[in-house]
Amino acid sequence: MKIAQVTPLYEAVPPRLYGGTERVVAHLTDALVDLGHDVTLFASAEAQTKARLIAVRDQAIRLDPAPLKSDLAAHLAQIAEVRALADAFDVVHFHTDMVQFPFFADRAERTLTTLHGRLDLKDLPGVYKRWPQFPLVSISDDQRRPLPFANWAGTVHHGMNADLYAFSEKSEGYLAFLGRISPEKRPDRAIMLAKRLGKRLKIAAKVDPADQAYFEDKIEPMMLGDPLIEFIGEIGDHEKSAFLGGADALLFPIDWPEPFGLVMIEAMACGTPVVAYRCGSVPEVIDDGLTGFIVDNDEQAAQAVLRVETLDRNRVRARFEERFSSEAMARRYVALYERLCDGAAVYPSLVDFAASA
Repeated sequence: MKIAQVTPLYEAVPPRLYGGTERVVAHLTDALVDLGHDVTLFASAEAQTKARLIAVRDQAIRLDPAPLKSDLAAHLAQIAEVRALADAFDVVHFHTDMVQFPFFADRAERTLTTLHGRLDLKDLPGVYKRWPQFPLVSISDDQRRPLPFANWAGTVHHGMNADLYAFSEKSEGYLAFLGRISPEKRPDRAIMLAKRLGKRLKIAAKVDPADQAYFEDKIEPMMLGDPLIEFIGEIGDHEKSAFLGGADALLFPIDWPEPFGLVMIEAMACGTPVVAYRCGSVPEVIDDGLTGFIVDNDEQAAQAVLRVETLDRNRVRARFEERFSSEAMARRYVALYERLCDGAAVYPSLVDFAASA
């Protein structure tokens, strides 16, 4: 099958540091090539991929030192390039939200669009009602809640290349927080939990300019002078195995409708269980009592941290390989591509979809 993958241009593919969507696209693209498909990736020039690369920008937007840049212009130029070559592909798979809709309205049935972000934004319903012909993929069933009427082709949970993550049979006695410093990610909860239990906490996180004030006003004072709390900053893929694998547990204390939560499966790949608050996709990703614990409040979180040593880290890793490897993700997407090309019905949820594959 000839497949085009169209990634956002904000980060490198895969990202050098923080980045979710571009990381998933990188792993999906390589897995599709490994399965024998002819794949073309439309991305910025520094992309590392097994696929044919069509570079549509000299570098990822976040890595570009130019002080004045237009995200919209970059993505419009990318979409125009994809449109010019669209006849060469059986399926064009977009990961760029809805910017492609006006350009591909006449051939929407040969496209697939995976939505990677939150969908409870004011202006989104009008867009998906205006262009209902585009088949959409959710990354969790929970993500769909704000747009139940949309043209959902299926739900496919994210997957990662298992070879990138080293399994750690034993931890080094600390808790981990990985991701981004922001109010909805609730690093304050992680810090309070570590202090309550008297356990070390390592925080490896990016601070966006939009969250700088939150970091300085709320989070930094909570860490200042406390020997239990270590702020590492942003880390790349090559550092994640040691960071996550050394932890007793990954803390995922979110307070928002998380569409997926890639860091949860990254921890699982290292054999590290996850203590996660029941929000968004969490119940779809964590097998409670097997790969971690799902909690509803701080008291439950504290009790869960004390119980993580009862979980089998080998079973955590095995469950990752079964559910969240990049090959498993790619095979689920291929089944969707084939259904689209055949004009067959698609399935509304991952449960129905997996049962049919």
